[in-house]
Amino acid sequence: MIPEDILKSVPKVELHQHLDGGLRVPTIIELAEKQNFKLPAEDPKSLKAWFEEGCNLKSLTLYLKTFNVTTAIMQTEENLTRIAYEVVQDWKKENVVYGEVRFAPIFHTAEGLSMDRVVEAVLRGLDQGKKETGVEYGLILCAMRHQSPEISLEVAKLAVAFRDRGVVGFDLAGDESGNPPKKHLDAFQYIRKKNFNITLHAGEAFGLDSIWQAIQVCGAHRIGHGTHLIDDVNHEGLMIESMGDLAHYVLDKRIPLEMCLSSNIGTGAAESFANHPFPLFFRNHFRVFLCTDNPLMSNTSMTKEMKIASDTYGLNLKDLERVTVNAMKSSFLHHDEKLRIIYQVIKKQYADIRQAYGYSDWN
Repeated sequence: MIPEDILKSVPKVELHQHLDGGLRVPTIIELAEKQNFKLPAEDPKSLKAWFEEGCNLKSLTLYLKTFNVTTAIMQTEENLTRIAYEVVQDWKKENVVYGEVRFAPIFHTAEGLSMDRVVEAVLRGLDQGKKETGVEYGLILCAMRHQSPEISLEVAKLAVAFRDRGVVGFDLAGDESGNPPKKHLDAFQYIRKKNFNITLHAGEAFGLDSIWQAIQVCGAHRIGHGTHLIDDVNHEGLMIESMGDLAHYVLDKRIPLEMCLSSNIGTGAAESFANHPFPLFFRNHFRVFLCTDNPLMSNTSMTKEMKIASDTYGLNLKDLERVTVNAMKSSFLHHDEKLRIIYQVIKKQYADIRQAYGYSDWN
């Protein structure tokens, strides 16, 4: 087990965090009071517990209910800018050297904002955070599975329109059951024709067909969660005995899997940390890495996710460096920028930490 102070100091890369799932509790209370929005609890401790209830009870319904509160106070440009700014500040405290945050612009138009103005407001906050902290970022725009394909295409076009201002990709999120991604094919075809980036929530609450559609029909470059890929793997402990064609394809093509340990346990995508497929995928060289998903609802951080991986799966410092490099390789930055961060930031900081704490190159 690696001491927590070392885990906090190592460089990290976060590629799957939702903007409306990472607010600070004091910020929620302050902004709700300003706009006379009634919260389910008034004091910080009780409100924090309310947001975490779904995860603690493994209730997806309760988990999703909490987003009605966060999105309700994210309907003005000022609030969106502040919340995005605080995300980057919080990354800095965790030594996240590069992060990608995602959100669905359509959820923030209830009081009259256009999606363009919503995206501009979020980018202002991220830019301000980057200037003050040096943390580099990318913004991913989400469409929702349950909404009309016309809205998805609009979001796809918006993502491409902002590609030179900080937007790095397009995502499809929401309930997988009964909402196959192929319904939104026009949006994915638009993104692909524009040589842009796709990550897609798949294999979290539904099976292999969801992952197959994401990759082979929609052209996903990364998979959000992908826990159900384990259904295509026969294994004994961490030893793989055989794999189906889909698992082989994901492994062979180095398709990244954005793994969110705490979130997956809280929503029931995985039964327990002990049964989570992450260590099996990692030890067998799938391109996996750690993410927080929704730090507020899952009461987590990148440091906590690394601690779980260290304490539960025995990952050492070298393993965590590999996880971090996996993430950076899988980011939606351009290739030369990835290499710069990998060699000038991540590998350098890990080498400095090993030297400072007396670790060898093998642990």
